[in-house]
Amino acid sequence: MANELPKRSEVNIEDTWNLADMYETVEAWEADLKKISEIAEVIVSYEGKTTACAQNLLNVLENDSKIGEKIELAYNYAKRLFDEDQSNNTHQAMAGRIFSLYTDVCSKTSFIKPEILATDTGILEGYFKKLPELELYRKYIEEIQRTKAHSLSAEIEKLLAMSAEMSQTAADTNSIFNDADLVFPEITDENGEKVRITHGRYIRFLESSDRRVREDAFKGLYSVYKQFINTSASLYKGQVNQLIFYAKARKYNNTLEAAVDENNVSPQIYKNLVDTVNNNLDKLHRYVSLRKKCLGLSELHMYDIYTPMIADVAKEISFDEAKDTVLKALAPLGEDYLDILKEGFNNRWIDVYENVGKTSGAYSAGAYGTHPYVLLNYNNTLDNMFTLAHEMGHAIHSYYSNSNQPYIYSQYKIFVAEVASTCNEILLMEYLLKNTTDKKERAYLLNHYMDSFKGTVYRQTQFAEFEMRTNAMQEAGETLTADSLSKLYYELNKKYYGDDMVSDDEIAYEWARIPHFYYNFYVYQYATSFSASVAIAKNILKEGAPAVERYKNFLKSGCSDSPVELLKIAGVDLSTAKPIEDALSVFGEIIDEMEKLLEE
Repeated sequence: MANELPKRSEVNIEDTWNLADMYETVEAWEADLKKISEIAEVIVSYEGKTTACAQNLLNVLENDSKIGEKIELAYNYAKRLFDEDQSNNTHQAMAGRIFSLYTDVCSKTSFIKPEILATDTGILEGYFKKLPELELYRKYIEEIQRTKAHSLSAEIEKLLAMSAEMSQTAADTNSIFNDADLVFPEITDENGEKVRITHGRYIRFLESSDRRVREDAFKGLYSVYKQFINTSASLYKGQVNQLIFYAKARKYNNTLEAAVDENNVSPQIYKNLVDTVNNNLDKLHRYVSLRKKCLGLSELHMYDIYTPMIADVAKEISFDEAKDTVLKALAPLGEDYLDILKEGFNNRWIDVYENVGKTSGAYSAGAYGTHPYVLLNYNNTLDNMFTLAHEMGHAIHSYYSNSNQPYIYSQYKIFVAEVASTCNEILLMEYLLKNTTDKKERAYLLNHYMDSFKGTVYRQTQFAEFEMRTNAMQEAGETLTADSLSKLYYELNKKYYGDDMVSDDEIAYEWARIPHFYYNFYVYQYATSFSASVAIAKNILKEGAPAVERYKNFLKSGCSDSPVELLKIAGVDLSTAKPIEDALSVFGEIIDEMEKLLEE
């Protein structure tokens, strides 16, 4: 491992994504910004007369769709450039420009929904009959009408739209603060070399078999977060306050209700998850006890939670090897799925390795009309191979949706966004388990499977509970401070991991490094999606073609119906707690198998 990260200019081009597939030049991007402004002025000319006649309504909706598609493309181009190196001021400025333009367009076009809502449904029905081309927009209009109780006058909608850029300040500042400004200390690695802690390397250090390395990385990272914890608290409070502002403005009871309603999901689904996981913490406590026993430790600390429980089995997995294994593992999904996967691997959809200033973590993103893009910070581990499978699941979900839906119905709701990604992870795990005969390797894989449940169901629900409770605290008038946030996080950590885990003082600051707390109640969907994916993957491996066909129909459906209804196409009903309970039962079975395997 090199001491310092390469600069962006030093990364091999074949290991980077090809943004020219969106725009060949920055000048072409600039030209689209001009077109966006021109279309916005066309739409503005209809203000006050959107629904005066059927043709007006069609013109407005067609231009609104056109401008949305262009903004999405222009934004993705600038944001992908920015994420390559957040210290690049030119790309930072481009990202700022397109977001400003987006805010301006939202402000100018904010009259559309209020004018549709103010129109009698009988008149709209007459328009559908008079102009068949409007039928495409029926579900779109019905979705607008669904949120009528939370829609405001055109004037107030315009004001709220104008505030969008300002409302992102806390999230944007936190991102730059974490990814560009924070500098973590160097530690001595397993080979006696001085290596700097980075976001991309941190988990790798915690996976080390050398406990001293794990502890040094853990304490080194959080020593920096502790130093700036008041800044992080202020940023997070700003995030929560802007959510409260919009929830109150739109007449929601609270921020949770406002967030889930965007996806047409009941707050009860969120609460079902938290309650069901809390009722099954005994299984996580069993996992912690098993980990402590496997590692032969008198005390299990938070920096021991990522290192493999089974020693001397971990091996480096090159990116090429990872791609080959993922292709084999996803073969049950059929040749058409594999063809898309190969296209992504072979045509630079993926930005592979970490470099100076590159945003941390991993994601899939993209725009309608072009292929998806995947950001990785690949580090040659088993986890990284699973991340590849995960993000390509997102990418191919988007590919199917964009290829089978018009733009207005192409963007699947966030509630189902993690289903395809975690389904890929489970299929990869089942493939690896099926293709090993070595008991030690099987135990190592079961360890990873358990860690998936721990990380995706339990950990994300812990995050979800933190987010729910911190928002409720601020809504009740209890000001969020570094002390109150850290105290709550520490207490939740102790509850989730149980008595066999030493909740180190440093873990109280972990909330400050979690970017998802700026995503507006996002994380619970990792847990619900993972639970759904357990059922879907099981059906695919058991039934074969019929289950695959149902699953692909779901992947192709975009947002053509409510997300809970669309999941029913794939055979999962998340309006009940049953999928979560069933998934946690599988977790218990994996623990049982691991315990028996270790006794042999």
